[in-house]
Amino acid sequence: MSIDKELFRYVLGQFATGVTVVTTRGSAGLVGLTVNAFCSVSLDPPLVLVCIDLKSRTLQAIRESQVFAVNILSEEQEELARCFALPSEERYRYFCHAPYHQGVTGAPLLEGTLGFVEARLVADYPGGDHAILVGEVVALGTDERSNQGQSRSAQATSGHAIASMALQDGNGQPAQSKRPLAYYRGRYRHLATDYEQPSLSPVSTPGDVL
Repeated sequence: MSIDKELFRYVLGQFATGVTVVTTRGSAGLVGLTVNAFCSVSLDPPLVLVCIDLKSRTLQAIRESQVFAVNILSEEQEELARCFALPSEERYRYFCHAPYHQGVTGAPLLEGTLGFVEARLVADYPGGDHAILVGEVVALGTDERSNQGQSRSAQATSGHAIASMALQDGNGQPAQSKRPLAYYRGRYRHLATDYEQPSLSPVSTPGDVL
């Protein structure tokens, strides 16, 4: 059965996602690509998944370096999302002029993001016109300081302790996050209101949420 491509895009576009930039460092230098096909796979071991077009330079660089970073963008970084989505000289030669620092894997971590995940490549599956990449998480964190005053780069070396530490500010209170950049119906979107975490019982929490 033949599926209309435009209908496929339209229907899948009803599913709102966050927006990330997947980065690594290859022999040709820094590379990055805007990706919304990103999700968690497993908690033990900690695994994440990204899907990348077979023609992408970023895919080739990840296969070469065997590591990648997922940078979770805030709504203030829409221009970065647009830049890393286009095949331009600004992206290929100048890394979209994006401020960054080097992560523990050597992959560039963009400044000002909501969070980051660094992973080493453990599986590379064919997926039509995309590659399905699975990475084992080796470092992760947020831009917010923890209750122990650690910076994002310091948190990245702290292992799983970061999961609880990053949720509090310097006074032990819940950290105030920037709003995420969203993608819905083929467009970038901004949240209209701040999100308030509801009180969920284990029964009402989706089983595939990590």
